[in-house]
Amino acid sequence: MAWEFHVLVVANLTAGSEELLAALRERADQNACRFTLLVPRSGPESRGVLEEALEAMRAAELPKVEGYLGDRDPIVAVMEIWDPRKFDEIVVSTLPTGVSRWLEIALPRRLERLTSVNVRHVVAQPRAEVRWERPPEQEQLGVLSPLASLFKRR
Repeated sequence: MAWEFHVLVVANLTAGSEELLAALRERADQNACRFTLLVPRSGPESRGVLEEALEAMRAAELPKVEGYLGDRDPIVAVMEIWDPRKFDEIVVSTLPTGVSRWLEIALPRRLERLTSVNVRHVVAQPRAEVRWERPPEQEQLGVLSPLASLFKRR
């Protein structure tokens, strides 16, 4: 039996995107591999996102695909599933710079440091029906920020 790579794929709003599917097809063409999709929970729609993405991955004829829902925090989600004996590399799919919360926290680089494996970053557009809006900017109160709700102007 030939060596088979196991790739952990971390995605949420971009889980079923063409950009991610193309990157995974390209990876599958390089070596024999299997994929585990990890979708951090972001609300009641997370199960549907996971199921649709798995269906799209199987329709794209990606080999051996499985999926899991993880913690709301993507770093915690990865660390809960991470096993260096099981996974050989990670693919992280995010929204573009400027709208991606995961890029704001430097998720691909942080996962690379935490796991010591190669992390590939794929930038993708969300599905058309997803309407993602940045939350309104909050007033910066320095060390008093946790108490901001007490200072709301009426």
